[in-house]
Amino acid sequence: MTKTPFTDALAAFAAAPLAGADSARAVLRLSLLDWCAVALAGQQEPVAQVLRALAQEEGGAPQAHALGMAARVPARMAALVNGTLSHALDYDDTHFAHIGHPSVAVIPAALAMGERVGAGGAAMQEAALVGVEASVRVGVWLGRGHYQAGFHQTATAGAFGAGLAAGRLLGLSAAQLADVIGLLGTRASGLKSQFGTMGKPFNAGIAAANGVEAALLVSKGFDPRRAGLEDAQGFGPTHQGAGDMGVLEGLGQSWLFEQVSHKFHACCHGLHAALEAVAELLPVEPEGITAIEVVTHPRWLTVCNIAAPATGLEAKFSYAQVMALAVLGHDTARLDSFTDALACDPQVGALRQKVRVTPDDTLPETAARVSLTLNGGTREASHDLLTPLPLSTRAAKVRAKAEALLGAQAVARLDRLITDNAAPGEIGAALQAF
Repeated sequence: MTKTPFTDALAAFAAAPLAGADSARAVLRLSLLDWCAVALAGQQEPVAQVLRALAQEEGGAPQAHALGMAARVPARMAALVNGTLSHALDYDDTHFAHIGHPSVAVIPAALAMGERVGAGGAAMQEAALVGVEASVRVGVWLGRGHYQAGFHQTATAGAFGAGLAAGRLLGLSAAQLADVIGLLGTRASGLKSQFGTMGKPFNAGIAAANGVEAALLVSKGFDPRRAGLEDAQGFGPTHQGAGDMGVLEGLGQSWLFEQVSHKFHACCHGLHAALEAVAELLPVEPEGITAIEVVTHPRWLTVCNIAAPATGLEAKFSYAQVMALAVLGHDTARLDSFTDALACDPQVGALRQKVRVTPDDTLPETAARVSLTLNGGTREASHDLLTPLPLSTRAAKVRAKAEALLGAQAVARLDRLITDNAAPGEIGAALQAF
């Protein structure tokens, strides 16, 4: 029998009671508020309408809320819809340990399964915390080679986190949770080739739905190959996984999820360090700029370096576009800065032709340098997204972002529900009311 040390460790972690973890719980609550805000803001995006149309046609047991739908739907479909639309704006949190979006894969699964089984709010939040932590650990276990080969960690690593969150809420044993991981070895999927299209947010939805599906199947007696993640023909080895067992260090005592980075620009997180850097150099007269250079880690060149985006979606993955927008005074925290019209704006197009993106593998993936060459000389600034941010400051920024998306009254209500450990069904009903 193939040994499964990584799978067994994750399953034991996901089945165990949580002790302490106060700071990790606080960060999870911030991410839950952030998730609610970006999900509500994205619920009318075209991809959300497509997914809801499918859910409406299929119908099914009324188990959980799907945003924008009057009637409840099966938990698996709720996870698919909510996972997709919450990533539709690309405005959700990111973890740079593996370059993935933990919340959009795991929180929809935890909410849907929590509502299906009638779980309390505290249990749902604990399951979500276990899930997001597991997704990061799986992502680091898979490694950068997995991501660089073209796999979208939000979808691949995220599916395992979603499955463990859902399985915990179902009350599965550690052995059953190991089976969930094994089954997800044949179900997890998602490619970076979909970036800039509806396929990218759909990747988050399928991660959430895959997690719910696998947990439900195992709860009903499904018997997969438990080594589906680790053995020679398992998901890891066949998907360029590094198999880094060092990631198990501190599991259950320290929380990698605490280093999650919340977005304060409505575009790919790979662009944010450059946007923070260029902000230090503004304002300038655009007419006086002869060149803009962005120096970034080479990994981002295959992610968010579309030179001439033609749509608002493509604009979210373009250094040239966001540099031009920032210099011209467009607020990249606003959703309406990423439209088809601005992608095709002649003034923006002319300025982005002056942008040059240069790779530098000595830079951290979370950092960037930006220089503006002007008629009167050159200005330069740098920024690293992992610069420590106190929890109170982070909380204030997340709430300000949520208020900009939803309004202060709505955010105050959501914040109370989260703080008071409202049940998943209560949160789902509240989200439907907005």
